[in-house]
Formats: sequence, C-alpha cells, structure tokens
Amino acid sequence: MGSYAPLGWSADGAADARETAREQQQATVLRVGAQRPLERPSAAAQIARDGDTIEIDAGTYAGDAAIWRANRLTIRGVGGRAHVRADGAEAEGKGTWVIKGNDTTIESVEFSGAKVPNKNGAGIRQEGAGLTLRNCYFHDNENGILTGANPASDIVIENSEFARNGFGDGYSHNLYIGGVRSFTLRFSYVHHARIGHNVKSRALRNHIVYNRITDEIDGTGSYAVEFPSGGLAFVVGNLIQQGPATDNPVVVSFGAEGLRNPVNELYFVNNTVVNDLPTGGTFLFIKAGTSASIVNNIFSGPGEILSGPGELRYNVVARKTDFVDAANFDYRLRPGAAAIGFGVDPGSARGLDLRPSAQYDHTAQAAPRSGIGGLDAGALEYKHEP
Repeated sequence: MGSYAPLGWSADGAADARETAREQQQATVLRVGAQRPLERPSAAAQIARDGDTIEIDAGTYAGDAAIWRANRLTIRGVGGRAHVRADGAEAEGKGTWVIKGNDTTIESVEFSGAKVPNKNGAGIRQEGAGLTLRNCYFHDNENGILTGANPASDIVIENSEFARNGFGDGYSHNLYIGGVRSFTLRFSYVHHARIGHNVKSRALRNHIVYNRITDEIDGTGSYAVEFPSGGLAFVVGNLIQQGPATDNPVVVSFGAEGLRNPVNELYFVNNTVVNDLPTGGTFLFIKAGTSASIVNNIFSGPGEILSGPGELRYNVVARKTDFVDAANFDYRLRPGAAAIGFGVDPGSARGLDLRPSAQYDHTAQAAPRSGIGGLDAGALEYKHEP
C-alpha cells in the first residue's frame, strides 16, 4: 500500500515548505520612512531578499518608482496607507512598481499618477506569478493594475479601491488582468474608469464577488465588467451600475473577442445591476457557445436583459422606487420590493456553492448575509426588523 499524502501535498510541496522555513529563519524586516536609513520604497526594493517583509511608514513618497525582484515578499504600509505618488517617476517604461518576483503580498499602499510614454503606465505592473492585494488604493493612473499572461499566476484583490484610472483612449482600465490561472476580486470598490473598463479579465477562472462596481453620475467607463476571452466566471453578489455618461450600451460582456479558453461558463448570481444610460442598451452580452446561468439578480433601468445564450431564472426587473435611495446609489431594498424573498437556492457549480454568504458594505468592506426571511434577489438582502 502506497504512502498517504494529504490533499494538495506533493514532493514539490514539501520542498517549497522547506524553502519557506529557511526563509523564515533568514527573513529580514526592512523599514522604510522619511526618518529611516531606507527613505524610499525603491531603496528597499534594491536590497530585498526572498521572504523579506517591507514595512513602509504612512506618508507620501513622491517621485519614486521601484522594481521588486525577490520572491515571497510582504510589503505593507504601517500606521496607515503609504502613498506612492509617481510624479513623473516610472520603472522600465511600465509603471510605478514593476513586480517580477513570485507570491507577493501588498497591504495598505496607495498608488497614484502612473504615466509612461506609451500611455499605459500602471500603479502596479505584475510580471511574476502570484499577487495578493489588501486594503490598497489605486487612483488617477493610466492603468490601476496591469498583469501579464502567466498560466501559473493567481491574483487576489480584496478590500481595495480603484478610481479614475485610464488614459482616456479606451485601451487602459481600472483593472486589467491578463491570461492568468485565476483572478479573485472581493469586497472592493471599483469606479469611474476613464473611458476604459472598470474590471477586465482574461483569466481562466474568475471570482468576482461582493463588490461595488459603479460609474455613478459622471463616470465615463465602458464595460462595468468584461471577460473578453470567456473563461470560467463566477459573478456573485455585486452591485453593478452603468452611468449616464458611458459610450458603451453594454454593462457586462462575456466573450466579445472570442471564446479562447478551454472552459467558457458564466454563473451570474444575486447581483444588482442598474443601467442609468437613458437610451437603454444591454445588461448582459454573452457570446454564442457559452453556458450561462443567470439566477436571482435584480435588473433596473432601460434595456434588454440578455443578448446571447443563457438560462434566466428568478430574476427581478425592479423600479428605482424599490431601492432605498437609487439617486445616491443606495440599492438596499425598500419594504414591499418584489425582490424580497424572491430568490431560490442557486445550487453549486464546479464544486462551488453559488448561494451568497456575504454582501458588500461601503466602503470596500464585507458584511454578513443572514438569510432571515428567505433568500432575496439581488446583492443586498432586505433587513427585517426584529
């Protein structure tokens, strides 16, 4: 009888664990700040080694750009966010921080002002495999985050904000995730992309869950969410709003550039989608050849719900008066709204339970979803009085 190995464990995994243990023994905490020997993040990037932690004092670091080459780094703001303001600095003609190492974690860092000659400068240009962002803020860059194609890479973004990123030519975006293995975006606030898309992903597997993705009154974003190459996408529990200033009548798009991934399935569950474009448009465009399950959503505003294939079940077309304050983007349900208790158990897919277990709490936070009174349609459950 062969030896037993726990699920997910391998000889390679054991080697990785030994390497991580060695790194923990040798790892260094590098501290960055105006009153420290390392005054700027770029100085830490030059000497960081695999497994190090870089702690950056809260404050503004103007005119600084860095290339991070070491693996398994943790980079965090301390005492508040560390604001890396480009002010003309850039790395390799790509952006403010270029990350070449693998398995990087970045927490509590703010990026603004990234510009490069090709008009595609990113707050973060991700080239290594594996990146986790928490409590970060990207604003007024030519791209918020831009990742390359890497089939070994998993990108996780949580509790973060992206605002007013994009050069304005339609080729740069708040978030642009290339052909990576997986992309997770949760509990984040993504808004006011400049002409480009708020969320664009070519990942093989996508989890877009419990976010607020909106352009509000004056945003000029194109697609709110786009999967141009298809893939496997779980879009659950999001507040999605297209503003009146958009030049794109489609809110969410799947496969517009052709289905280029081996699996092309969309699970669009318990979202609240609002179209404020007066001329209408399309809430969901889905490329032929896709399997799409569209369940328990609220759609509000003019336009057709679906263009393309898809199974529509237990969705609600709501009036603005069904929401607490739609004019101010408060999409909680009023008493008597048709969506209250209207939802059904959406089941599971690919081993994932599709029933929403949380909901977005502004700004960029998570809140529990109790399920009291049955499952409501949409992203925000009705609060029943005790």
